[in-house]
Amino acid sequence: MVTVAIDGVIQEGQPDELLIDLINRTGGSVPHVCYHPQLGPVQTCDTCMVESNGRLVRACATAVADGMQISTKSPKAAAAQVEAFDRILSNHLLYCTVCDNNNGNCTVHNTTKLLAIEHQRIPFRAKPYEVDNTNPFYRYDPDQCILCGRCVEACQNVEVNETLSINWEDPNPRVLWDGGSTIGESSCVSCGHCVTVCPCNALMEKTMLGHAGFLTSLKKSALSGMIEIVKGVEPETGYGSILQVSEAEEAMREHRIRKTKTVCTYCGVGCSFDVWTKDRHILKVAPEHGPANGISTCVKGKFGWGHINSEDRLTKPLIREGGKFREASWDEALSLVARKLSEIKANDGPDSLAFISSSKCTNEESYLMQKLARAVIGTNNVDNCSRYCQSPATQGLFRTVGYGGDSGSITDMEKADLVLIIGSNTAESHPVIATRVKSSHKLDGQKLIVSDLREHEMARRADIFLHPKPGTDLFWLNAISRYLLDNGLADTKFLDQRVNGLDEYRKSLEPFTMEAASQISGVPEKTLKIVAYMIAEAKAVCILWAMGVTQHTQGSDTSTAISNLLLITGNYMRPGTGAYPLRGHNNVQGASDHGSMPNMLPGYQHVDDPEVRQRFEAGWKVKLPSTKGLDNHQMVEAIHRGKLKAMYLIGEEMSIVDSNANYVGDAFAKLEFFVVQDIFFSNTCRYADVVLPGAPSLEKEGTFTSTERRIQRLYEVLEPLEGCRPDWKIIQDVANQLDAGWSYQHPSEVMDEIASLTPMFAGVNYERLEGYKSLQWPVSADGTDEPLLYTKRFAFPDGKATLYPVAWIGVIDQPDSKFDLHLNNGRLLEHFHEGNLTYRTDGIREKVPDVFVEVSPELAEERGIQSGTWVQLVSRYGQVRVRALVTDRVQGRELYMPMNSVESPVNRLTSSHTDPVTNTPAYKEASVHMNVLHEIGESPLPRINSRFGHPTPQNGVEVERKWKRSDYSPPGNGLVQLQTKS
Repeated sequence: MVTVAIDGVIQEGQPDELLIDLINRTGGSVPHVCYHPQLGPVQTCDTCMVESNGRLVRACATAVADGMQISTKSPKAAAAQVEAFDRILSNHLLYCTVCDNNNGNCTVHNTTKLLAIEHQRIPFRAKPYEVDNTNPFYRYDPDQCILCGRCVEACQNVEVNETLSINWEDPNPRVLWDGGSTIGESSCVSCGHCVTVCPCNALMEKTMLGHAGFLTSLKKSALSGMIEIVKGVEPETGYGSILQVSEAEEAMREHRIRKTKTVCTYCGVGCSFDVWTKDRHILKVAPEHGPANGISTCVKGKFGWGHINSEDRLTKPLIREGGKFREASWDEALSLVARKLSEIKANDGPDSLAFISSSKCTNEESYLMQKLARAVIGTNNVDNCSRYCQSPATQGLFRTVGYGGDSGSITDMEKADLVLIIGSNTAESHPVIATRVKSSHKLDGQKLIVSDLREHEMARRADIFLHPKPGTDLFWLNAISRYLLDNGLADTKFLDQRVNGLDEYRKSLEPFTMEAASQISGVPEKTLKIVAYMIAEAKAVCILWAMGVTQHTQGSDTSTAISNLLLITGNYMRPGTGAYPLRGHNNVQGASDHGSMPNMLPGYQHVDDPEVRQRFEAGWKVKLPSTKGLDNHQMVEAIHRGKLKAMYLIGEEMSIVDSNANYVGDAFAKLEFFVVQDIFFSNTCRYADVVLPGAPSLEKEGTFTSTERRIQRLYEVLEPLEGCRPDWKIIQDVANQLDAGWSYQHPSEVMDEIASLTPMFAGVNYERLEGYKSLQWPVSADGTDEPLLYTKRFAFPDGKATLYPVAWIGVIDQPDSKFDLHLNNGRLLEHFHEGNLTYRTDGIREKVPDVFVEVSPELAEERGIQSGTWVQLVSRYGQVRVRALVTDRVQGRELYMPMNSVESPVNRLTSSHTDPVTNTPAYKEASVHMNVLHEIGESPLPRINSRFGHPTPQNGVEVERKWKRSDYSPPGNGLVQLQTKS
């Protein structure tokens, strides 16, 4: 610690702590407009001037040092602060009372008050630019822009989309998108970082405009007149009186604007934020305090909430009669469900029924769903959609290190010296995690290796991009492991002390030479050796992977090979190291954690373990089944065989997200009784006998568990639409219709029950999760959690990890003379899966209106295809009609089709082949024939899609260019001109 005197008071600071952080942390006050703790020093506003040992310095860019004498209020410092802020006001038309941003958090307003500004010395000067409204989600008003550069810093160095800049050399600087494009036709991905950090109303969510204030919905002419009146009285009254009026109006807003914390409902990153609402109108999403994301969001989390108030929400139960659906009361629907389930159980036994929980639902709801299956019906036939994505990754970690979750946190990915990404389009599937990797790679020298079939954003940024043949990752991973062992590059000390099974594992690697790996994978041997040395030389390595690994016939074995590689290089047990299978859904981790699996009770406790079963039987007061149930894949097979008669499914579009979708749909049509619980009438609902209207995440309370094992609370932002019910209440209603006698009044009671039965969650309760607090499992009874696993031992009885040998089998569905093209599939940034949620946000639909198939330029030339050409893709299992998009993101005879379609779902083309260990479908192993239909339509991606933009990378806001302007001089005298952060 170092001691610093601030305005005569001795304070203790950390070495290298920024002075502004020390002042703020210790209760002091110094004006600052451009500084944001999650952005670091921007140094454009100059309002944070303080006097340090007689000299003026910027508090945001000065590190504390022992013995410093700081004055924040000396005449010299005060004069510099006022002068700097006066310059800011010359760029901003101050009209707080009729501003939608007058909500108590406007930095410009608050600084005007803090400095007691009464009059401007430099008058406001309008800029010669129009307001840019071309983005569907936000607008930019140059006349309100103070040129602080926060938005640029956030875009360049936090989000690292590198779209925004400021043209400091121009006579009239402004924020630019792609160097001068409109926002709508730029590379902007609508992540919202710029809007979130804007300290005034220059960047505003369109959902705020005309809605936030009591007077802001007036016509522009009326608002302009009111602004002129304010400006007219300002010379006589000063800003103090005017601000009092605006603060009174702001206080009125507090009574009608609610700010409620929630957790994002899309991918598994676990972003959390406040949602601002006025009645049922969502004003904005405001991220700041989330432990996983801070100020960060993607387009879906920031703006993708149109589904909440969509007119086609289900609001009444539906019952099928005579091939058609009719509305029904809750009592009638629940009674029918209970009667049919009871009859089928009585006639065919409990194992003739199956239950599928949702990765979109809360932990408490998944727990109740598996409890309904096991304790009320008496079957272990329960599963969730992790079967479709991450079960192989979980299996690989179970085999080698003991826990089926990320071994560390997102912060560890940031700290790593080397990040290896395999089979993950991270920038589109897990955008906020990608920002952390991109930032560390850009600013901190982190090395990045990417292995993928497509040259997506992360591949283009990578130091090395590997393009292996489809499904061959296991081979080159094993080859690198062997090379490291053979050449003395493994961490032998770590292996000796921490790992079992080295000899047997080493023998299993005999076939995996570098030469063989190059032949099998197509990656040059020289490149593989470079990768091996990069891994060996890096002090801390993280490996990230996703469905490009797990959705293969050897998904479990490839995941195992990844963990084996980390073990032989000693890349566990330390910050910045470990295995990170990126979870696809907001709560797919939690659904499995809480027992929605056919072989596991909550906390990954085996159903065939008598001691575990006895504990749950005592807690639930029932006898439980002891044999493993059916998983999703086996359920479909059992329906076709006539063994499975009924199914209860919550919040999964299984009829088109399961592989070989035609086969799955045929199975659903054979069910004797099918209950679907959802918020919309999905494609899967078409097969149902009863449809129950659930509630989305903003209309319920509970917890989600993210990819980093982080458990977080979500609060009820809006009351459920009339006629809808939170899913935990519906499950309880069904259970009680079956005489279960449940009496939960709140999800917190469910979590208390989970903690009492599950050692992994022993210390989890709602008090410890209040607000933005979170816990990363396992959580001991005293509330101690483990953000980084395995710091002392691995999760096996002897505390050692296990090297698990895996052999090479090869890809099953290979292209041949008839089906001559490989078809890959996956997500898009803008849409989530088939788009049931995201298509209901107009701005997202505007950016990506339809599905498409990516075709390489060389294949397009060979087949006479251009963007917009209609093609028919035919596989051994089905066919779809879709437009082509010609792009160099794919190569040769490899195609890529995203999942964002209900009408032409890619899974009509995929097979029923699975990973034999977990039954996860081999979605990524599909071969197709392409018929060119010679019908040419518009490009499936409109010009306003960000993929057509041209980013302008630079090192943040580049404030030095501002300082070089002839009309710039530092405020005050004796300023030490400090350099920006490198």
